[in-house]
Amino acid sequence: MLSFANDYQEGAHEKILQRLIETNLEPVSGYGTDPYCELAKEKIRRACECPEADIWFLTGGTQTNQVVIDAMLAPYEGVVAAETAHVAAHEAGAIEYSGHKVLTIPQHEGKILAEELETFLRKFWDDENHEHMVFPGMVYISHPTEYGTLYTKNELENLSAICEAYQIPLYMDGARLGYGLMSSNTDVTLSVIARCCDAFYIGGTKVGALCGEAVVFPKNNTPKHFLTRIKQHGALLAKGRLLGIQFDTLFTDDLYFVLSRHAIDMAEHLKEGLLEKGISFYLESPTNQQFLLLTDEQIERLKHEVSFSFWEKPDEDHTVIRLATSWATTKEQVDELIEVIGNLL
Repeated sequence: MLSFANDYQEGAHEKILQRLIETNLEPVSGYGTDPYCELAKEKIRRACECPEADIWFLTGGTQTNQVVIDAMLAPYEGVVAAETAHVAAHEAGAIEYSGHKVLTIPQHEGKILAEELETFLRKFWDDENHEHMVFPGMVYISHPTEYGTLYTKNELENLSAICEAYQIPLYMDGARLGYGLMSSNTDVTLSVIARCCDAFYIGGTKVGALCGEAVVFPKNNTPKHFLTRIKQHGALLAKGRLLGIQFDTLFTDDLYFVLSRHAIDMAEHLKEGLLEKGISFYLESPTNQQFLLLTDEQIERLKHEVSFSFWEKPDEDHTVIRLATSWATTKEQVDELIEVIGNLL
């Protein structure tokens, strides 16, 4: 069975495992105060070209979104997001569980448009009854989006300007950020993100780490008593070294970017091979997530040979599936997948 269901199926890159072994018996302080966390933070600051950035390590994406959003919002505020956003669709109501509503607006291949965001915010403030409503307290975007698409530098700047005008933070979910940064079709860098966003995280779980997400507050804007807020969510790891060592390794010799680029290379090879076979894509994704439009009959045949993710049903006879490459995907696996899918025609 070929497995392309997601990009977190394998464990961790061997350099991370080796570093964990090498440091295993070294006693260090807990809760993220160890020297490895500090080394990792400094390397991330340099990568972001943001020496004043405040960085915190958490273990998973949903946990990170819940902690950051809850800490940055007042009790009466909600978070604005695309209707397909991870916080709106695939986090089991984690944001609502923490007391905040997800306020959805239309999505366009996973992205929100600056003009539609501005209209949403303006209508809220123009409503004479807005004191009786959930206030839009921040804006959430994902990059890459849930459809593998990417914001451009100009789009991020426009969203940032609107958020600044309405005095609310712009927060980026970077669960797959490496794959976005290393796409062949992007003008967005870590430094651009640090300038445009008020908070974002660099995903490790899907890019070679066992687990771990690095939250970045780039503008001296860390929520008050953030460590305490993390602990209230049960998210403060006593052995914070486990996260610090992983990110220190990922940001040594550009490993994070090398691994991310590998996944892009594999995705581009997959796309090229499937197009030659005449396979239809649901949309154009420049990252490691590729979305195919297949008939239900083809799906039934494929699922006996390939593990994939169901995405949506655009009509009664067709299904959209997601195939994801990762830092660990091999060219041999991709070649075999191309052959298997090609035989469906």
